[in-house]
Amino acid sequence: MYIDRLLRLIAGFFTLLSLALAHFHSPNWLWFTAFVGLNLFQSGFTNWCPMMTFLEKAGVPKQPKATCCK
Repeated sequence: MYIDRLLRLIAGFFTLLSLALAHFHSPNWLWFTAFVGLNLFQSGFTNWCPMMTFLEKAGVPKQPKATCCK
């Protein structure tokens, strides 16, 4: 698994988790949903988000190694 794909999975999971917590626990969890959405929005312009830094430090590869058959 690579950073780009894992990043989208984590963002989707955090969004669904915060929506469930807002529904079952407290509407204040919607602030976390907004935080995730804001990070996704700014990463569209900058191609960087804080989770990418954590994933890089955890050793997740950035992209697959190019394997070309001749």
